[in-house]
Formats: sequence, structure tokens, C-alpha cells
Amino acid sequence: MKTKAIFYHAGCPVCVDAEQGLAHSLDSNQFDLEVVHLGDNSSRLSEAKDNGIKSVPALLIDKQAFHINFGASLSDLS
Repeated sequence: MKTKAIFYHAGCPVCVDAEQGLAHSLDSNQFDLEVVHLGDNSSRLSEAKDNGIKSVPALLIDKQAFHINFGASLSDLS
């Protein structure tokens, strides 16, 4: 069974670079990667916050948040 991974981002250059890196780095046989663009899908902001996401880009794996570099705070997207 694959592990669910969610990559949250806001479309900024830092986020896009991180997304491209993840797409090549995560083993698609092990991870089911969902990409969520919070700028386009603001209805998922509360979900991201509830999952411990404080800034984007960030990756959520097994309910553990991994913040990658710094593109924007979630409060900037609200």
C-alpha cells in the first residue's frame, strides 16, 4: 500500500522549484503524491493548518509536516 503524501504550495517560484524536485525524488511506487495549490484552492487552507502546515512549500507525510525552504506563510494566503 502506498503512503499518502500531500505537497502544499502557493505557486511562487520557490514552491514550483520544490514541486519539481519532489516529483523527481519521491518514489511513485511508495508514495501517492497529491499536489495542492493553495492559491487556486483556498478551500484547503484550513485543512493545511489543521495538519500543522505553517508555510509553503510544505510536504505532509503520515500526518507529519515537512517545511521546505520558505515561500509564504499560510497567514499571507488567507
